[in-house]
Amino acid sequence: MNQPEVFAPASLGPVRLRNRVIKAATFEGMTRGGLVSDELIEFHRRVAAGGAAMTTIAYLAVSPEGRTDRHQIHWHAEAIPGLRRLTNAIHAEGAAASAQIGHAGPVADSRSNRLPALSPHRTFSPLSMQFTRAATEADLGRIVRAHADAARMAIDAGFDAVEIHLGHNYLASAFLSRRLNRRRDEYGGSLENRARFPRAVARAVRDAVGDRIAILAKLNMDDGVRRGLKLDESIQVAQWLEADGSLDALEMTAGSSLLNPMYLFKGPAPLREFAAAMREPVRTGIRLFGRTRLHSYPYQDGYLLADAKQVRAAVNLPMVLLGGVTDRAVMDEAMASGFQFVAMARALLREPDLINRLQAEPTTRSLCIHCNRCMPTIYSGTRCPEIPAAG
Repeated sequence: MNQPEVFAPASLGPVRLRNRVIKAATFEGMTRGGLVSDELIEFHRRVAAGGAAMTTIAYLAVSPEGRTDRHQIHWHAEAIPGLRRLTNAIHAEGAAASAQIGHAGPVADSRSNRLPALSPHRTFSPLSMQFTRAATEADLGRIVRAHADAARMAIDAGFDAVEIHLGHNYLASAFLSRRLNRRRDEYGGSLENRARFPRAVARAVRDAVGDRIAILAKLNMDDGVRRGLKLDESIQVAQWLEADGSLDALEMTAGSSLLNPMYLFKGPAPLREFAAAMREPVRTGIRLFGRTRLHSYPYQDGYLLADAKQVRAAVNLPMVLLGGVTDRAVMDEAMASGFQFVAMARALLREPDLINRLQAEPTTRSLCIHCNRCMPTIYSGTRCPEIPAAG
């Protein structure tokens, strides 16, 4: 079989893309008041103009208590006109638009939302400094239906795809974790039981939209914490999702936004910048205890490739490689390893036009230095701190 060309057109479910490079979801911090802003539109327009085949809007919660904070968009009628302006701007630049949908579960800030955060069982959240509430079966049924409703609204808003968030210990991912799921009902215990809710979510989305838009899922390979989801379990979940026929593609990820967020990003943990972005008493807490939660990991290009290749060998679904995709060499290695798409995140914060320049000159190197100082900027508008402020 011939190796696919990363800059050749490709199909993702029912969607035809101009190349195989996707802008990964990175929360933009540009939705104050829970609605689309001109800044959010320009953020994604620049990525689309820069050559991405599809750009992913993050993160669009399926219900009010599923937001990580009250300024995030959740799916309701008032948000649709702004989302339609956003997808129109992306389409005008020749790219497709994907909506990341999900429920933050224990990662939600209950203080900000003024609503209880949900989790598989009652637990203390270090993010809100409050206890979560154990999700009831009625809650789970409501949230499954809310994912289906969100996917239908995504079509109304002009999106070409939805990405279901099954990672980072958001609610679906928390159910997969033995550490975060100690339930004794049909949603806890065995991996099959723990996977019941994520599978129901994906199935509901497929049943709601059919083949009108593409459906991807972002799934953890490793939570990066003791007794969290590990690679062997993730492979089994991926195989179940494939057998269910719910997805057009899988994007493998890692880490826990609740317990070990740096496990995904690799590189240094910018503790000083995180502390500066927070209000008291969280600011002091980060200064005193931040190193116990924000760990540093060595960075290397394509750092999720080795684990993702094990998933690749176990399923036939199209797969998206995420993690340290910064140059043509990693892209070509992904294509040679059987991946159909690659996803870029931090590198496009630094240079939104990097994809066009890579296509024009394959030896182009990203200017991203993987310092991770972009991460704390989500609270004030996601950006690369290496780029001088305008004005």
